[in-house]
Amino acid sequence: MATNVHPSAHVDDGARLGADVTVGPHAVIEADVTIGDRCRIMPGAIVGPHTEMGPDNVVGPYCVLGGAPQDVKFDPARVTHLRIGAGNLFREYVTLNRATAEGAATVVGDRCFFMTQSHAGHESVVGDDVILTNNTAVGGHAEIGQGVYLSGNTMVHQFCWVGELAMLRGRSGVSQHVPPFCMAVETNRVVGLNVVGLRRAPGVTREDREQIKQAYRLLYRSGLTPERALAEMDARDDWRAPAGRFRQFVRRVLAADRPYRRGLITERGHRDDAGA
Repeated sequence: MATNVHPSAHVDDGARLGADVTVGPHAVIEADVTIGDRCRIMPGAIVGPHTEMGPDNVVGPYCVLGGAPQDVKFDPARVTHLRIGAGNLFREYVTLNRATAEGAATVVGDRCFFMTQSHAGHESVVGDDVILTNNTAVGGHAEIGQGVYLSGNTMVHQFCWVGELAMLRGRSGVSQHVPPFCMAVETNRVVGLNVVGLRRAPGVTREDREQIKQAYRLLYRSGLTPERALAEMDARDDWRAPAGRFRQFVRRVLAADRPYRRGLITERGHRDDAGA
């Protein structure tokens, strides 16, 4: 199938379209844009300047990908970027801003699902296989790890990190860092591990789940400070890679400088639902 551009669409002469791309009615593709093979740009969508996307992405109606950052410091003369991987689905009215700093990029990985009216801000990094459900917002400079699930109407504050396979329940918000594999609720609260996500995760074994549970309990149930809990984690030389990544996340948070020095979310009560 040849590339198909609807007559009412506007594609800048400086845009580069791959093979088998479809551009729907009234869509706009601006200058210095690269669209990978087999992408579908649906009616009314806008792909802003300096945006690059890999193959097999679907950009739903009235999305704005690569728009100017919502940042009062932004100078429109700067060349900043949005880089998108492969196989992502962006539903209606999704917005992704390009970066603020000269030469910097907002980055989205592969196979993500951005549901209606979800948003990722400037310089944010969204990993592979992330799901942002309706009306979720990721602030500028935030990082969302692989396999994270952000439920409806959730908010991630700027400069926050959400570790891999974490889940935010609906209408929750975080202005601190969320460790991998955890379940966040309300505002900056954790209630245990993302048990279902861990059981479904490919390559995560029963032994891995037990070690992650040990790491969680050291951090949240031992009564130790995060620094002492990390020292106890470092003594566990038998931990496999998943628990090791939990430990490295805690280490990164404790070593962070401003504006990333935000601390870890805290546990709400001591219900024993950390078991995985």
